Amino acid sequence: MLFSSDIGIDLGTASVLVYVKGKGIMLNEPSVVAVDKQSGKMLAVGEEAQQMLGRTPGNIVAIRPLREGVISDYEMTERMIKEFIRKVLGFRLFKPNLVICVPSIITEVEERAVIDAGTQAGAKRVFLVEEPVAAAMGAGLDIAKADGNMVVDIGGGTTDIAVISLGGIVESTSIKIAGDKFDDAIVKYIRRKHNVLIGDRTSEEIKRQIGCVYARPEELTMEIKGRCLMTGLPRTFTVKSTEIMEAFEEVTAAIVEAIHSVLERTPPELTSDISTNGIVMTGGGSLIWGFANLIATKTGIPTRVAEDAVSCVAYGTGNCLERLQDMQDGTINLSRRRQMMV
Repeated sequence: MLFSSDIGIDLGTASVLVYVKGKGIMLNEPSVVAVDKQSGKMLAVGEEAQQMLGRTPGNIVAIRPLREGVISDYEMTERMIKEFIRKVLGFRLFKPNLVICVPSIITEVEERAVIDAGTQAGAKRVFLVEEPVAAAMGAGLDIAKADGNMVVDIGGGTTDIAVISLGGIVESTSIKIAGDKFDDAIVKYIRRKHNVLIGDRTSEEIKRQIGCVYARPEELTMEIKGRCLMTGLPRTFTVKSTEIMEAFEEVTAAIVEAIHSVLERTPPELTSDISTNGIVMTGGGSLIWGFANLIATKTGIPTRVAEDAVSCVAYGTGNCLERLQDMQDGTINLSRRRQMMV
């Protein structure tokens, strides 16, 4: 492809989704980079690097360059973005415009780091959009109307909660408690309860297969392998879904509390809109069994998980690509500019 194509990037802590204008989502890979420690050479990125996590020899290190929704390793993030752009666009004469998603509460320094990483990776111009705004657009909500909508986007590193009306964020919060914290909770629980150490990939598997935050109609079990902390030898044992629900209690309580705090600060007119429209959940974390039921029970507001919840933010960036003329370079999103114009 010789000509530039504008692209949107959902730059997540756990995975990166790339949307190419006119083509849709072209890439969905883990945010992992494998590097040779001695030479600093990048050996693999994405899916290939993910396979190396926890399995690398001494000279190779597999790292996740984003932590809790923000860049923790600037150089690796830039190289990862560059590699993903190359994967979806191939050779090109012209630089693409980039729309990148960021958490709703981000410091100017973190904002600058994302813009610089995008520019250094080969973008002509970089635009930023807040994750809940992109998630709402990707979930098919009409955010331009004078109607309150609440979005809860649970990613890998952050949970972004926002009330959106007239194309802008009215109230929001971003907490560093999301998918990764659910994985950590499983590791800690199994260590404490069963005296066995398991890896991140095993905990992810448990979360997907039997994880739940609301009582399942029937108990599920799963056989897992780990290292016994008493003997140091491999051990196989069975875990129940009710145990995982117990392991998740602290994490889910923090997310529910954050939703409550945003609702408490929301103007009454918009609160009544939300109780009619319901709460929409997006992001990979929202797929944990029973999450919508839990939030509906705790808030008394109908809650649903958006269709294709994992891709909503990426589709939202694609939506932004259609209206780049309304955005300014590096602006945090369409909404703040609109609020300034009103």
